[in-house]
Amino acid sequence: MATIVLVHGLWSEGSSWAKAITELRALGHEPVAAQLSLESFDDDVASVRRTIATVSGPVLLVGWSYGGAVIGEAARGVAAVTALAYIAAFAPAEGESVSGLSRKYSGNEIPNHVVVAGDYTYINRSTFGELLAADAPAEDVAVAAATQRMVRIGLDRVKVGPPAWLDLPTVYLVATADRCVPPELQREMAARMGAVITELSSSHAPLLSRPREVAEFLDRACRDMLTANPQEETE
Repeated sequence: MATIVLVHGLWSEGSSWAKAITELRALGHEPVAAQLSLESFDDDVASVRRTIATVSGPVLLVGWSYGGAVIGEAARGVAAVTALAYIAAFAPAEGESVSGLSRKYSGNEIPNHVVVAGDYTYINRSTFGELLAADAPAEDVAVAAATQRMVRIGLDRVKVGPPAWLDLPTVYLVATADRCVPPELQREMAARMGAVITELSSSHAPLLSRPREVAEFLDRACRDMLTANPQEETE
């Protein structure tokens, strides 16, 4: 079985994946979630690579939201990573940034909810659910809002190098009710990667609102990856 490494987005942390991890474990997986500092893009990439180094390959590397930009960089040149999975995620091409992509289409409501605190930002805790996870249980949203990590200003403006999706098979889960990454943008990014696309009626955070479906999506990606490369399955 492949190892699934999960990468969270802005204003979140590794525990955002808790419900999806429970579902993945029920399907026989032992996923690991990376922890991003959200201080610098290079630090976040390094953190993901350190996490990958602690698990057995092959690896399905998964990015949610900003985490999509991180995995595109972190997987480059890392032989253990055999495929990429994007969940309502940014997938910038060389020279693009998360910030630039986020302004391409209307429908990104983040500016209406973000709060600036010195050199950092966070999402208004009282409207966190409205923005990210209107379809998730209220208590899960409250915990996510309370545990969100503050993000250093400018992190999303970093322009990436040649992404790993140029060379690796990719799948993409489009969240059709997303208020952060417009679904039109998600479909466009997925199409130019040549990703296998699945659509889900969900907010920006299906890992909170639809964890079972997220786990099944990733389980299928693992099985397809190993079917295509049977020699890479570990003992």
